[in-house]
Amino acid sequence: MKRFTKVLVANRGEIAVRVLRGAKAQGYRTVAVYSDADAGALHVRVADEAVRIGPAPAKDSYLVIEQIIAAAKTSGAEAIHPGYGFLSERADFARAVQDAGLIFIGPDPSSIDAMGNKSASKIRMLAAGVPCVPGYQGDDQTDATLIAESKKAGLPVMVKAAAGGGGRGMRLVHDEAQLGEAIASARSEASNAFGSGQLLIEKAVIDARHVEIQVFGDRHGNVVHLGERDCSIQRRNQKVVEEAPSPAVDAALRARMGAAAVAAAKAVNYVGAGTVEFLLDADGSFYFLEMNTRLQVEHPVTELLYGVDLVAWQLKVAQGEALPMAQDEILARAHGHAIEVRLCSEDPRQNYLPQTGPVLLWDAPAGDGLRIDSYLETGRAISPYYDSMQAKLIAWGEDRETARTRLLKLVRDTALLGVRSNKDYLAEILATETFASGAFSTAFVGQHFPQEKISAAQPSARVWLLAAVALYLDDAQKLAAEHGLSEEMLGWHSSQKAPIDFRLRWGTVDQDIEVLADAGRRFHAEVAGARIELAISAVQPGAFRYEADGVQGSARYARGTGDTLWLMAEGVTEAFVDRTYAPAETSAAGSDGRIVAHSDGKIVAVFVKPGETVAKGQTLAVLEAMKMEFQLAAPIAGSIEAVSVSAGDQVKARQLLVKMTPAA
Repeated sequence: MKRFTKVLVANRGEIAVRVLRGAKAQGYRTVAVYSDADAGALHVRVADEAVRIGPAPAKDSYLVIEQIIAAAKTSGAEAIHPGYGFLSERADFARAVQDAGLIFIGPDPSSIDAMGNKSASKIRMLAAGVPCVPGYQGDDQTDATLIAESKKAGLPVMVKAAAGGGGRGMRLVHDEAQLGEAIASARSEASNAFGSGQLLIEKAVIDARHVEIQVFGDRHGNVVHLGERDCSIQRRNQKVVEEAPSPAVDAALRARMGAAAVAAAKAVNYVGAGTVEFLLDADGSFYFLEMNTRLQVEHPVTELLYGVDLVAWQLKVAQGEALPMAQDEILARAHGHAIEVRLCSEDPRQNYLPQTGPVLLWDAPAGDGLRIDSYLETGRAISPYYDSMQAKLIAWGEDRETARTRLLKLVRDTALLGVRSNKDYLAEILATETFASGAFSTAFVGQHFPQEKISAAQPSARVWLLAAVALYLDDAQKLAAEHGLSEEMLGWHSSQKAPIDFRLRWGTVDQDIEVLADAGRRFHAEVAGARIELAISAVQPGAFRYEADGVQGSARYARGTGDTLWLMAEGVTEAFVDRTYAPAETSAAGSDGRIVAHSDGKIVAVFVKPGETVAKGQTLAVLEAMKMEFQLAAPIAGSIEAVSVSAGDQVKARQLLVKMTPAA
């Protein structure tokens, strides 16, 4: 078999960084590819060489097969690692790589084809004796047939895209009356995301766990598994928390699920790293969902549990070598517990809308049993062209509770300022008694974190005061620097105490705060009816320590554009706008009929034109951002005054899209 010494990674972000570093550790020369949006990104600097492949949109760069292969040829790379996402599960890409005389670090195209379509793979798995969820996976894709098959399976059912993954094109349907709408929306989303609107129907297994098995095959006839990962904490069918081993799987069940996963891999002559996903019922029954023919996002927990490097294994197998371990040896290596969370630039309070913009501060602490897979850097921007997942925070411990507490502290101590994220939401999940107990299912998020609860959360009175103190200290430090004063002079006044008025905005809420500063080190204020005193014990640029009610704490902050202050304190990260000297406003955006873009993105469709009358909540347009579609609804009832965008337009965050006139 042809050998290789130079590897091109056909991806970006944290997975590109991880694979590039892994390949370099094994002695390979490495090549990165980049779009215009990623010209200065971390993965470009980690690689030995980097090749530009096109403009920012993925369809013009990372998804252009010819450009990837040309980059390999230009750089002299003999092998291509696809990472995950983008082209990683495209059989035509693997085939094109091989046809170009290069080595594809992954399964053969025939295996990807066999497992790339959920309907076709399910038929193959049934033939191989792998247990599958009852349902319909036929060629007749008419609405009438899909509705009839849904009723035959018995509601609730899952309407699922046959191609792709990531939770897109999936709808859970409980009511027969909703079947038509669910089929139409799933088909539309699947067509836009994967280029195929084919659907399948599966009986919904309620309150099940999502458990997957890591498998690995070589070209010597060996196929093994590396135990299971529990991915039951999900939102909209997208994984949020993953761990290994599963709290619900014992040795006997692991052996049965592992054997089924190996049988699934053997049925398609699988080579390389892959994952077989199952639904695990409360009675111990499990059902095949799909096979991911690539390295998974959550592979680090398996690596930490078994003490292996799966990228190194991929490289060995791609070189034609046999797997480095036999099945018994692998399972004997399992030690401790590992948990991972996906840090995403999204706003849970706004129904998880993706967020873009400059990163003012990124800092994830290192420590025993901790691992951070990321590409984030202070000063770089998160663009709208790619996925919202920005980092993975992982912890290992001798037991599950140690891993959980380590990860909880890591999440709380990690700073991401400048862009809203799900960091606090992840910490809340890890802190719940239900998660700590290990007794949860895929219904966890819906049961414990309904949108109403998340949206209702507001900053505490002390957090409001800490934001005002951060502004005060930041201004004082800048003045001290400008005039050459020492830190001891910060906040000094000729009088003992000086009152300062602040007006801060959080979301649409304004708060007036009168702060009494005592020598710039002690602060007294009344916020929302609460009297608060706190003392500053240490000040650094962008950070300070304080004491309040006998408890010491720390705060970190960064100031962005538009008088925005980002504050991380008291276990939360919040964004405030300093409105102290701003002119009065008549109304908030949206209340007067202005619809603005929540992030950078592209307009997919516009459903209204000037002069039309619309109802409150009616969909006016669809915005695509970070590979997801968002319906923009009318905030009020009224008539359309102006539409400033058309389908296909690229838009910026906070750009005015539609203007309405309220109904009389």
